[in-house]
Amino acid sequence: MNKPDEGPQIKYTDRLKEVAWLFLKLGATAFGGPAAYIAMMQRETVRQRRWIDDQQFLDLTGALNLIPGPNATETALYLGLKRARWPGFLAAGLLFILPATLATMLLAWIYVRYGSLPQVGWVLYGIKPVVIAIILQALWDLGRTGVKGIATGIIGIAVIVLYLLGLNEILLLFGGAAVMLLIYAICKYGKRTTAAVIALPLFKIPLAALAAGATPISNWGIFLSFLKIGSLLFGGGYVLLAFLKSEFEVRLGLLTNQQLLDAIAAGQITPGPVSSSATFVGYLLGGWPAALLATLGMFLPSFILIALLARFLPLFRKSPWAGAFLDGVNISALGLMAGVTILLGQAAIIDWFTIVLALIAVFLVFRFKFSSAWLILGGGVVGVVYKMIVG
Repeated sequence: MNKPDEGPQIKYTDRLKEVAWLFLKLGATAFGGPAAYIAMMQRETVRQRRWIDDQQFLDLTGALNLIPGPNATETALYLGLKRARWPGFLAAGLLFILPATLATMLLAWIYVRYGSLPQVGWVLYGIKPVVIAIILQALWDLGRTGVKGIATGIIGIAVIVLYLLGLNEILLLFGGAAVMLLIYAICKYGKRTTAAVIALPLFKIPLAALAAGATPISNWGIFLSFLKIGSLLFGGGYVLLAFLKSEFEVRLGLLTNQQLLDAIAAGQITPGPVSSSATFVGYLLGGWPAALLATLGMFLPSFILIALLARFLPLFRKSPWAGAFLDGVNISALGLMAGVTILLGQAAIIDWFTIVLALIAVFLVFRFKFSSAWLILGGGVVGVVYKMIVG
């Protein structure tokens, strides 16, 4: 297990600069969705910089899967706070979001002006296999910490299978936690357990009910719509399309299904959080003022929730019951991450070239600990060169 850095004390201003530069770099180079972004953060902050150890990072990702909002952004916020206090909190969050917001707004302008997105398939063709390698390395590191025995191993495998069969992510997260609580209760009290833990997966039901109600679509109405989505979104960028479709196509009738798909594509082909698709939608509905307000509404709940969570997360592991609960969430989150990686791999590794590129990336990640940013840049360049040669 990697231990936090206990070397000579670093000046606070240097810590803040380190946080600012790291998350600006990640925001400008991170492709592949929340699982990939979190994998890159784990690589940078645990393996290379040793800000926290593997268990702390795993506890963090497990806890963040239990709250709504973009998980990658919330991870950045917490790590910035941990390293450089509240200025680091703001610097990490804002600089991680900034490149994606600017890039997505540029794509939205091109989309409105020319009616389609630019061709970026060649770049993504080389990037996607590299991203799979980065995620696998994070799964390996976190899995060695998260799998604490036979029970957690079985739960993790079950979550992967059930996720691939289409079971709800939140149900799986709380279901894994409930199973671990039952195991702990049986070990401690025998069969005198409570059925209350079985009800944990129902936590999402009242939250979903809050999504009803009309929202006037002025620019501030757009802000309120995205504030609602940012407050209710579980599962990160992978389920954002469902929320956008429900709000802007079904309820408000303002966008077509193709426009929403293009918005999600814009969030995926730009670096940084996929939830920057909010910027794209906002621009389509009201230009750059609406784009900025949509972005603010999408990410503001994450800033508020992490500011509140930061006080309690270090205490969570101290309770045996909370520890069992968190162990279940952690292994379930890893199972979901593995399930997502399988689906991403099916879309990314499609021919002999991508197979070779993925294997080379795996070798470089595990053997030589290459920087994620350089691997992604290299993958994009190699993809473009290969497509230019073969046509």
